[in-house]
Order: sequence, then C-alpha cells, then structure tokens
Amino acid sequence: MTGLSGRKAEAARNDGAILDAARTVFIRTPEAPMSAVAAEAGVGVGALYRRYAGKEQLLQTLCADGLRRFAGVAEAALAETGDPWAAFAGYVRGIVESDVHALTVRLAGTFTPTAELHELAARAGALGDEVFRRARDAGALRPDFEAADVPMLFEQITAIRLGDPARTAALRGRYLTLLLDAVRATAATGALPSTPPTSAELAARWRPAATEN
Repeated sequence: MTGLSGRKAEAARNDGAILDAARTVFIRTPEAPMSAVAAEAGVGVGALYRRYAGKEQLLQTLCADGLRRFAGVAEAALAETGDPWAAFAGYVRGIVESDVHALTVRLAGTFTPTAELHELAARAGALGDEVFRRARDAGALRPDFEAADVPMLFEQITAIRLGDPARTAALRGRYLTLLLDAVRATAATGALPSTPPTSAELAARWRPAATEN
C-alpha cells in the first residue's frame, strides 16, 4: 500500500480484511451468509455489499486471490537454482502453509468460475507442473508419482483442521513430512495401486452441483 493516499490505503486495508475474513468464514462454513463475513471483518454489511454484489462475486474474488498466491509460491520455487527436490518440497510446503488449497477442499462446486478464474487456474497449474517436472527430471521423485497426484496430496494435508491454528499447523507439518518422504525416489518399494486422477475428474469438482427440481 506504499504510495497510496490515505483514503485509498484505508480501502486497500478493508479489502484485505474482507478477503481474510471471507477465507476464514467460508473455509469453516462454506454456506455461511455474507453477514458472517462482515462480522468477522469488523465492517458493516452495507460496506461489504458496496464492494461485492453478492456472495458469488465474493467467492470468485476470494478464489482469484488464492490462485494468485498459489502462482506466487510456484514462481518462488522455480526461481530456486539449487536442489530440485528442495525446490519441490518447498513448493509443497509453501502451498500448505499458505492454506490456499483449502479453498479447493471447501469451496469447489459452490460457485460458478469465471473466465478469469479459468485463466488463473491454468497459469497456476502450469507453474506447479513445471516445479514437478524439474524434480521428476532430476530423478528426485518416485517414477510412479505423477503431477496429477499433487493436488490430492494438498487436499489430504489441508483436510487437517483443528480449532487451534497452531496445533493445526503442527499436525500438517508432521503428516506433510511423512507424505514428502513417501514420494521421494528413494521411497519407491513397490508400484502404487490405481492411477492418478484425470484432468476431467479434477475439473469436475469446480462445477456447481446440479439442483433437483
């Protein structure tokens, strides 16, 4: 917010507070009303509706923010010039610690993605795949571990959520370490059963569920 006028800086702070509040509220309770977000953010419901026409638009904005954060973590991993395994592990840890993938677990299928979201998702996915490819080409990953497995790894870890944020982070770190050890090339002791999810299976989760008449 450096360089913004007082009023613009305040608006930027409010926008950030609203998105942080929305992330907290909707990850906890996806069906929560807009009033719950306003209360969490400490703003009036009217102020919230002046920024977002409704819950659908707020969810779309929240998802776009998450995808940009995801892309930022992947870009940081790609900027690493050292050990490809360390870059891959850092990327996975960064996504888990930023909690952006929890939006997939909790919000997929609850709103209609926009063209911008499809573009952001494609970019974030391509960056993540490149991090994976570098680690795979360096021989750091077990040969039957595929790029399509990575989103499922994120979902397993971000499903861990307790009332205490510190304890949640500690447990996620514990089980993420176990999973990362399992996907290293040195861990391959037998073929994995089944196949990774297809792109169609992953994309289908973002389509709003059909409503019954």
